Amino acid sequence: MDRDLDSPPPADKTKIGLPRVLSLWDVVMIVIGGVIGSGIFLSPSEIAAVLPAPLFMLAVWVVGGLFSFFGALAFAELGAAMPEAGGVYVYLREAYGPLLSFLFGWTLFLVIDSGAVATLAVAFSHNILPRFVDMTGLEKKLVAAGFVVFLGAVNYVGVRWGARLQNLLTYIKTAAIGMVVVAVFFFAKGQGDPANFFEPSPGPLNLGLLGSFGVGLIASLWAYKGWESATYSAGEVKDPRRNLPLGILIGLLAIIGIYVLANLAYLYVLPAGTIAASEGRVALEAMEIVSGPFGASLIAFLILFSILGAANQNLLCSPRVYFAMARDGLFFKKVAECHPRFLTPHVSIIAISAWSIVLTLTGTFRQLFTYVIFGQWLFFGLTVAAVIVLRKKRPGLERPYKTWGYPVTPVLFILAAVGVAVFSLLSAFWNAVFGLGLICLGIPAYFYWKRKADRTHKEGG
Repeated sequence: MDRDLDSPPPADKTKIGLPRVLSLWDVVMIVIGGVIGSGIFLSPSEIAAVLPAPLFMLAVWVVGGLFSFFGALAFAELGAAMPEAGGVYVYLREAYGPLLSFLFGWTLFLVIDSGAVATLAVAFSHNILPRFVDMTGLEKKLVAAGFVVFLGAVNYVGVRWGARLQNLLTYIKTAAIGMVVVAVFFFAKGQGDPANFFEPSPGPLNLGLLGSFGVGLIASLWAYKGWESATYSAGEVKDPRRNLPLGILIGLLAIIGIYVLANLAYLYVLPAGTIAASEGRVALEAMEIVSGPFGASLIAFLILFSILGAANQNLLCSPRVYFAMARDGLFFKKVAECHPRFLTPHVSIIAISAWSIVLTLTGTFRQLFTYVIFGQWLFFGLTVAAVIVLRKKRPGLERPYKTWGYPVTPVLFILAAVGVAVFSLLSAFWNAVFGLGLICLGIPAYFYWKRKADRTHKEGG
C-alpha cells in the first residue's frame, strides 16, 4: 500500500511503501531510453555481415520489432493485472512458484543487469570517451567506476530524479538518431544512392539464407531488448493498470519506427558491404559522409549519453526486483528497506551498484555475460508463457488489459525466445552449460533464505 507522504514513516524501514510517482510519459521514456543503447549503432554491421541483401537487412529489423511487440503485448497484460514492484519476478512467482522467480532475480543481480551496467560503463570509458580524452588504463577504470557511482547516486535520492535523468538522456539519444536521419535525407547533397536499398538483390530462398536470417534476427532482438525492465518499477507507476501497458506498447512502437528509419538512413549513404565492414561505426561513417569529421565527432559525443541512458534504466528499474525478493524473505533483509526520506529501495541500489563496479574493475562481466544468454531468454519465454499459465491457473484475476492476438502472439514470442536460447546453446555450448550452472547456484541460496523466512514467520506467529 502506498504511504501518505505527509505522514511520519513507520519505524521499520521494510514496511515503508514505494510512492507512485511515475507518469505514462515516464514509462514511455524508460522503455525507449532502456532499449536504445549501443544496439542500433553496433548491430547493423553484424546483421549486414550475415545478410548482405538490404531488403533482408531491413526485414530483420521489422520482424525483430514485431516479435518484441508480441512479447510486450503479453507483458502488458501481466503488468496491468499485477502492478507490483518487481515485474517479471512477480509474474514468474505467481505462475510457477517462488523458486523459479528467485532464480530469475538471482541471475538478474549476479550477472544480467549488473553485467549490462558493467558492459555499458566500459563501453563509455574505454571505447567512446577516449575519442575525446587521452586516458591511461587506470583512469579508464576509474571513469567506469565513477559512471556507476553517479547513476547509483541519482537513483538513490529519488525515483523522480532517476526518471528525470532518464527522460533527459532519452531526448538526447533520440535526437542523435534523428540528427543522423535528417542529415542523411536532407543534406546528403547527392551523396546518397537509393539503389543501396535494393542491391545486392536477395537471391533465391534456401536453407542457408534462412539460417543467416535467423542469426540476423537474434542480433536485432538484442538491440530491442530492455523494454521488459519497465515492469520492474510497476509499484511506482501512477494508475499502473492503464499507464504501464500503454507506456510499454507506445515506447516499443516508437522504437521500431526509430530503428527502421535509422537503418534506411545508413543504407542511403552506405552500401551494404560498407556497413558490414564498419565494425560498429556505421552512424559515425554515415555522418562523416554528410558533414565531415565534425558530424562524426558530434554523434560519438551523443552516443556517450545514449550509453549513459541505457545504464540508468538498469539502476532505475532492476533494484525493485531485489527489493521485492527481500520483502518476500528471499534475499538479504536490509535490501527490503525503503529510505524514509527519499522513498527509494536504497540498499538495493547500493548493492547492485557495488556489484556492477566489481564486475567493471575485474573485467569478469565479459565472460559472465556470455554465460547467461541461454538462461536469460528462457526466462523471457517463460514470462510470456505465464500469460497462458495464469489464464488457466487464475481465471478470476482482474485483467484490465488482455493480450491482443492471444494465444498466437504469445506463442510466436515464446518460439523466438526459445530460438535465441537454442542458438546460444549450439553456438557456445559450454558457455551455456556454465551459465546454467551459475543459475543453479541460486537453488541452495533459495532454500537457505526460504528456511530463514519460514523460521522468522513461525517465531513471529
